Amino acid sequence: MLKKGSKLNSILTGTCPRCQNESMYVNANPFNMLTVLKMHEKCTHCGLKYQLEPSFFYGAMYVSYALNVAIGIAAFVISHVFFKLNLKVSFGIIVGSIIVLYPLVLRWARNIYINMFISYDSNAKK
Repeated sequence: MLKKGSKLNSILTGTCPRCQNESMYVNANPFNMLTVLKMHEKCTHCGLKYQLEPSFFYGAMYVSYALNVAIGIAAFVISHVFFKLNLKVSFGIIVGSIIVLYPLVLRWARNIYINMFISYDSNAKK
């Protein structure tokens, strides 16, 4: 499937960006809204502290915005261009898509953001 060591593997699975041996999140289910952003403090395998500095993940808001724009554009193109639905229905599909994918976007944004700063290290150990 996804090759261990690739950024895409870490982003899509939510694993530690340095060793990719364990999940960064306490609960693997992103649709549990009470724990969607609850993260472990650090990786038990390599010791990477996920919160690199105070308020580190505030930058993930910009990534989240970009992901939501991409989802909105994709939903519009699929609904209006391919299925020839009217604008009101297409707008509803855009809003619905963003709401349904919200928990995934939250995690993907954090995963992308931390992977911008941390690279995979096959020799990473505590």
